[in-house]
Amino acid sequence: MTGDRATSSQVLETTDKIALIQERIKAARDRQKSYADNRRRPLEFQVGDRVMLKVSPWKGIFRFGKRGKLSPRFVGPFKILERIGPVAYRLELPLELSNIHDVFHVSNLKKCLIDESLIIPLEEIHIDEKLQFSEETVEVMDREMKVLKRSRIPIFKVRWNSQRGPEYTWEREDQMKAKYPHLFL
Repeated sequence: MTGDRATSSQVLETTDKIALIQERIKAARDRQKSYADNRRRPLEFQVGDRVMLKVSPWKGIFRFGKRGKLSPRFVGPFKILERIGPVAYRLELPLELSNIHDVFHVSNLKKCLIDESLIIPLEEIHIDEKLQFSEETVEVMDREMKVLKRSRIPIFKVRWNSQRGPEYTWEREDQMKAKYPHLFL
């Protein structure tokens, strides 16, 4: 008989501890939800709104493997044709992007504050079916030798294609010859 009482008291004690743990987990979840809700902004667009489409440079093709901080993050603007579910929208894409599916998650869209001077035209960047972009070299402008403590590195001043005006960067000779051999013929 005493064994049954001890077992039943252990069961009650274990049940009470489980209930206490569940209460604390629920309190922690509620607390974390309230923190997340304070910073969350619900994104909703109406049919006919103009939005910018996010182009992810992390997955894209970079000049010489660099993550260019001035490379475009969004392209557009595009008109919303319809809402598909609570978080997806169909966009009106131009013919250059006809091979890309036209439905996008709301996280890839940004409300367009229509200022025509800030719009990056699609002709300026080349976007493939994975929404990756690349820039192309136009010509090699200058050549220098960068002198470090123990070595010398030949570098080139390169002009890149851009409709915003000429863009110039200094790039290493070995990387330039590997990626753009046609410039050195």
